[in-house]
Amino acid sequence: MRRISPIWHPMTQHKICGPALHVDSAAGARLKLRGGQEIIDGISSWWVNTHGHCHPKIVEAVRAQAGKLEQVIFAGFTHDPAENLTRKLLSTVHRAFEGKDGSALDTVFYSDSGSTAIEVALKMAIGFHEHKNQDEAGEKRHKVIALEGGYHGDTFGAMAAGSRGVFNALYEPFLFDVKHVPFPKAGQEMRSLAWLDKWLKRYGAQTAAFVFEPLVQGAAGMRVYSPKVLCKMAQMCREHGVLLIADEVMTGFGRTGSMFACEQADFTPDLLCLSKGLTGGFLPMGATLATEEIYKAFYHDEKAKQFFHSTSFTGNPLACVAALASLEIWDEEPVMEQIAAIEASHLKAAGWYSARPDVMDVRVKGSIFAIDVRDDVQGYLSSIGHEIYDFMLANGVLLRPIGNTVYILPPYCIDQQDLECIYETLWRSLDSFRNDCFQQAA
Repeated sequence: MRRISPIWHPMTQHKICGPALHVDSAAGARLKLRGGQEIIDGISSWWVNTHGHCHPKIVEAVRAQAGKLEQVIFAGFTHDPAENLTRKLLSTVHRAFEGKDGSALDTVFYSDSGSTAIEVALKMAIGFHEHKNQDEAGEKRHKVIALEGGYHGDTFGAMAAGSRGVFNALYEPFLFDVKHVPFPKAGQEMRSLAWLDKWLKRYGAQTAAFVFEPLVQGAAGMRVYSPKVLCKMAQMCREHGVLLIADEVMTGFGRTGSMFACEQADFTPDLLCLSKGLTGGFLPMGATLATEEIYKAFYHDEKAKQFFHSTSFTGNPLACVAALASLEIWDEEPVMEQIAAIEASHLKAAGWYSARPDVMDVRVKGSIFAIDVRDDVQGYLSSIGHEIYDFMLANGVLLRPIGNTVYILPPYCIDQQDLECIYETLWRSLDSFRNDCFQQAA
C-alpha cells in the first residue's frame, strides 16, 4: 500500500483514486493548483461557496476579527459577532418568509456543520413534544418521518433521518427507525400524498417531526420536486401537530432561485437548518432556527429541562463575522440577478443536452443544472461519474458527479465565459465516453 499523504480524505476510495490535487489559492470561481494550473470551480467546492472564493469583504472581516477574539466558550458568554449575526440572520429570514404560513423563526442555535444543525433540530423537536407532553399528559411523540431519498449528513441522527442506502448501509443496525414518505416524482405526487395521509391518520399523534430537503434533494442526484406538493405535505403535517424540519443546508442562500427554498412552497418551517452558504463558504458553521414556542418548551425553572446540546466551537467569532459579511453582500451586490443569469444560461444549455440520446432527465432549478447519463449501473456506484470527473479536471473544470448524475452548481460570481466552458467541456466529455463505449463494443 503506497501513500503519498497520511490524510484520510472524505468520500474517497484511496485504493483506486489518484493523489489529491494541491490547491495553493483561489479567487472568484477559479482554483489555482500547485504548479500554476487554474480550474473552474463548477460545484462551489461542495456547494458551500456562494459569492466566490476569497471575496474581499469576507476576507477583511475575518482578518480584523482574528486580532480581537478568535474563540470563547459560548455557554454563559456572548460577543458582538454572534449578536450582530443573529439579528441580521433573523432579519433576513423574516423578510424572506414574510406573509408565509407558519410562525416566525425567532431564535438561533449555532453549531458547526449541516449535519449538526440537523441533529440539533431533531433533538429540539423530540424534546419539544416531550416537555409539552409532560405538561398536557398527551400521547408521546417518538416517531420521525422523512422524505425518501434524503441525505442529511453523516452523524448518527442525521444518517437515521436519511434514506437507507450505500452511504449508511454499514451502520443501519445502529440507526433509530425513521419512516420515509415516497419521493413525489413528477406525475406520482398522489402516491406520496396518499402514503402521508394514511400514516398521519394512524400515527400522526405519535409523530414528532417531518424532515425534508425542500424542492431539491442534493446527494440523491439533484432530484427536483414540486413546491405545490411540498406545500400540501406541510399542511397535512401541521393538521396533526407534526413539526416541520427544513434541511436547507444546500438549498438555502439562493441555490433554488429564492433565498430559501421553502419560500416557493409558501410556508415557514418550524425548524430551519442552515450551513454551507451561511458563511459564504469561508468557515464551518451550522445554524438551527426555531420558533418561540419551541424555545419556550425548554425555558423552565428545572435545569433538567434545558436543551442539552453543545459543540466546542458554537458561536465561533470568526465564523460569525464571515457569515455576517456574507449576508451583507446580499444587500450590497446584485446576487439575485447573478443567480437569475446563471439559471437563464442553464435553461439554454438544457435545451441542447435534452437532445442527446445518452442523456435523460435534464433539470434546472435556480443555480443548479443536472443531467442523468444513461448507464447500465444507475446511482452513486456508476463508474461514469469517475470518468467524467477525470476528463473535466484534465480540461480545467471541477465537477464531481454523483454516480451517473452530473450537476453544475457554480459560485454566483461566475461569468458567462466560464459557464460556457463548463457546458462545452461536459459535452466533449460525454462524446468521449460514448466513443470509448463504441470502440469497446467493436
